[in-house]
Amino acid sequence: MPDNAFFRLVHLMHAVRELPGMPRIDPIEERMLHALIEMWREGNAPSVLQAMQLDFGVSPTTAHRRLKTLRNKGVIELRPLPGDSRAKLVVPTELAMDYFKRLSDCVGEATRVGPRRRASS
Repeated sequence: MPDNAFFRLVHLMHAVRELPGMPRIDPIEERMLHALIEMWREGNAPSVLQAMQLDFGVSPTTAHRRLKTLRNKGVIELRPLPGDSRAKLVVPTELAMDYFKRLSDCVGEATRVGPRRRASS
C-alpha cells in the first residue's frame, strides 16, 4: 500500500474516532459537523431551521433527527435564541471542539512526514 499523507490521514482519523470518550459518529453526522464547523469558525451559530436547510445530502426531516442525535451524543447543544425562546441555536460542545482539535492534529501528523521517495533508476 502506498505510504502517503492521505493514507496516513485516513488511518489517523479512524484512530481518533475509536478513542475512548469519542461518540460514534456516522457519515451523515460527520458531514453535518463539517458543515457546521465552517459556520462556527466564522462566528455564526445557525438556528436549527438554518441547519436543517444546509445541504447534507439528506432531507430536512432527517437533518433534524440527526441534530437531535448529535445533541444526545453530547456533540452539540441547542440553545435558545436570544429574544425568541422558541428558536434554538446549534452550538458545539467541548466534546465537539476536542473532536475537531484531534482531527486537526491528525492533519498535522499526516503531513509532517513526507511520502517516501523512490530510488532513482
